[in-house]
Amino acid sequence: MAENAIELKSVSELLGMKFFIPSYQRGYRWTEQQVKDLLEDIWEFSQKNDKRNGEFYCLQPLVVKSREEDVLTQIKTANTIEEVKTLLKGSWEVIDGQQRLTTIFIILFILNCEGDKQYTLSYETRNDFGEFLDRIIGIDYSSINNNEEANAEFKNIADSQIEKNWDNIDFYHVFVAYISIKKWFGNDEGKKSKFKEALLNNVEFIWYETDEAYPIKVFTRLNIGKISLTNAELIKALFLNRSNFSTEASDHLRLRQQEIASEWDSIEYTLQNDEFWLFLHENGYDRPTRIDFIFNLICEQDSCKLFRRENSEEEIDKQKMEVAIGIDEYRTFRYFYEYFKSENTENAKKHKVETCWTEVKKYFQTFQEWFNDLELYHYVGYLIEYNQSVAELVKTWKECSTKIEFIGKLKTSIKKTINNCNDLNKQYEIDGTPKTQCRPLLLLHNIQTIINQSRDFTSKKEYELPVFYKFPFHLFKKEKWDVEHIDSNSENDLRDKDSQNEFLLNIYHSVNGEMQGKIESFVNDPKADNWNDFGEYTKEAKDSLSDKEKNKVWNFTLLDSTTNRSYGNSIFAAKRRIIIGKDRGVALPIPKIKKENNQSKLSIGEEEKAKTAFIPLCTKNIFLKYYTPILTNYNYWIRPDAQAYRQNILETLKKDFGVIDSSNNQNEENNEQQ
Repeated sequence: MAENAIELKSVSELLGMKFFIPSYQRGYRWTEQQVKDLLEDIWEFSQKNDKRNGEFYCLQPLVVKSREEDVLTQIKTANTIEEVKTLLKGSWEVIDGQQRLTTIFIILFILNCEGDKQYTLSYETRNDFGEFLDRIIGIDYSSINNNEEANAEFKNIADSQIEKNWDNIDFYHVFVAYISIKKWFGNDEGKKSKFKEALLNNVEFIWYETDEAYPIKVFTRLNIGKISLTNAELIKALFLNRSNFSTEASDHLRLRQQEIASEWDSIEYTLQNDEFWLFLHENGYDRPTRIDFIFNLICEQDSCKLFRRENSEEEIDKQKMEVAIGIDEYRTFRYFYEYFKSENTENAKKHKVETCWTEVKKYFQTFQEWFNDLELYHYVGYLIEYNQSVAELVKTWKECSTKIEFIGKLKTSIKKTINNCNDLNKQYEIDGTPKTQCRPLLLLHNIQTIINQSRDFTSKKEYELPVFYKFPFHLFKKEKWDVEHIDSNSENDLRDKDSQNEFLLNIYHSVNGEMQGKIESFVNDPKADNWNDFGEYTKEAKDSLSDKEKNKVWNFTLLDSTTNRSYGNSIFAAKRRIIIGKDRGVALPIPKIKKENNQSKLSIGEEEKAKTAFIPLCTKNIFLKYYTPILTNYNYWIRPDAQAYRQNILETLKKDFGVIDSSNNQNEENNEQQ
């Protein structure tokens, strides 16, 4: 099995090494600002370092491949022992990280490492790099104030060379970096000395040595694809590194490495499934690997117990942890690096990999258990949607001795999310109270409805199944959601012809033959203006909701914002048609009346393909009038519909989550007074 070595190397450990920059690398392109940012970061670190011993400044990965053949060839022709020792430090092909490596080389060049041996850089496309640096020593950089002046001075250097042509864009950027660094230090020798001490001894690269036979493939992924090494990839190299296993038979070692690699891939494959991933996360994670998430949790909770406070099994020494591993994007990698580096005895090695890998699998198996359990899946998914972190949930899970206890705590947390909307009689859109405040209640109604239905099915022997219907968090999180009025809050007075036609078509089968004939004439004549002839049917519906009642939860539902804003204040029947179409992925036109064999009949018309939208279960139920036991007017959402819907919310959420309907108390008081 190919093995990628990984460790942390200070800049001083690089001294004496030889680095080769191949032709497939782009040239040096760091800007003046990038150079200054690096200098400022290291200087800020050096200022703090007196107060926080042991801390180090970590640079991003330096990805290299050994050039062993070059080293062996040069050793054969070496003249001194010192030369051989230097060569034994190695020659390395730089696959990624050459911009920082070159910048630090220039900094060391300016700081003049005195007796220290600088590392060397050689470029397949620029073999006179060192000569160029020697040429620019002593330039009066103080008179150069901008890039135009720097460009002019650079041309003077290039033009002054008879035998050399240094009119090269790479050398120009090196020249600008050189001037920037010289200006930044100025003549402050004390600053130079302190910076040099920090740079050599307390600035470290993540050294990633690949065994890839074709390094250009690694370069293409890291640079052309702009996909940097993730914490997980760096940590994987630690897990599979031979040095982190105890000394044992090669066959057994290779087998265990392959087993871990296979289990690793299986976990990553599951996490790449959006249904699983978006149950635990928000939409928008764009890293190429997702197992990082588990390692971040282990680091955050110090599951390997590296930084526990003295005499405490639970409390983490945050300051000690921050000093040891930092706070940047690679802190998780350094956490595991410290873990594998500590207690590196043969006996410790025997258990380290197994102990740590078992912890990784425990986290993953916990998430699988949550995902595959009816209540855990829905309650955990709901709480994550309302900003409870996975880390908090894992901590609670570990504290509970049974699943029932954990579910009880989940329900307690859920009750807190609906504190502001647990009274179904509450009116919104007054006194600055937005209707969006009841969004958690509407989502919880959907989720508990699914739990109850699934529980009913699985409890019946003839329906019992190994799986259950899940609320699709992966679809829910890919949409933006509105709390929508079922019956439009703004009046639709049926002034436009489409609304008038749709209204009449919805009553077509419930009226007598004479009225059907009038409807046919009206809807088939674009210029018909006898709308008032239908006044008997178009007056305000009996039991319609008042303006105040329209702003209570019995008139609200969840709807994706695209669908919601596409139909404005359409009548209930039009909303129903559009929502059914969205659920089916078609655009349903307004029906028409056509004559066939002297018979009039409603014609749906041709459906057109359209974008499908996820319609939550309870939203579907509303527009199917599922909650109303007796069919009411299809054109309106009226009080009996609203009351039945509100009653269902109450019955679904009262027992477990304390939802109330204070209107019931008011009705009881009114009855007593009468």
